[in-house]
Amino acid sequence: MKFNPKDIKSVAKRDVFEYPVMESFYTIQGEGKFQGHAAYFIRLGGCDVGCHWCDVKESWPVDTHPKKNVASLVQEALNFPGRIVVITGGEPLMHDLGPLTEAFKEAGFNTHIETSGVCEFVTGTWDWVCFSPKKFKEANPQIFKQVDELKIVIFHKSDIAWAQEYLPKISENAALYVQPEWSKQAEMNPILVEFVKSNPDWKISIQTHKFLQIP
Repeated sequence: MKFNPKDIKSVAKRDVFEYPVMESFYTIQGEGKFQGHAAYFIRLGGCDVGCHWCDVKESWPVDTHPKKNVASLVQEALNFPGRIVVITGGEPLMHDLGPLTEAFKEAGFNTHIETSGVCEFVTGTWDWVCFSPKKFKEANPQIFKQVDELKIVIFHKSDIAWAQEYLPKISENAALYVQPEWSKQAEMNPILVEFVKSNPDWKISIQTHKFLQIP
């Protein structure tokens, strides 16, 4: 391939693109389809959904977190052997994730996102899209065609019927999960067990990282 100086300029510009990062860490994915897999998490700042049961409310402000550029985020992740990177938040799609995912793909990572789908645009190149809609703010229908995993946090038993409303909107091949809200497990677990027994296309997702006491 012929060398093109414009390519270097483009990559250089991409690599200095910055994001507000609340935290980044190497751990075990605790939820959903990839539960149990090693993964590098990047939690971006910024969210306006306002879930009252959110366990990372400190991620909501977009301007209080240090900014890191693409090159440094990729380099930090490369220090670990796992090759799944999970972009989460907050609501990560508040940001243009194209530069970040492009660099991670070039570095050999599988790119995963966890999103409520409320933002106007779905940016980035993704190997796995976990869509976790919230009642507090309606999702943008643009996300539906990209859903690989539907994960509904169940705070009240009425949330189960609401979860099923998404089935006609997403791919029939999407993985389906109901997940008890952490503080409601004792109440919700028996209900979810019976629901999944009667609706075997669904599975139960448990926040296993909390049981393991890891990030």
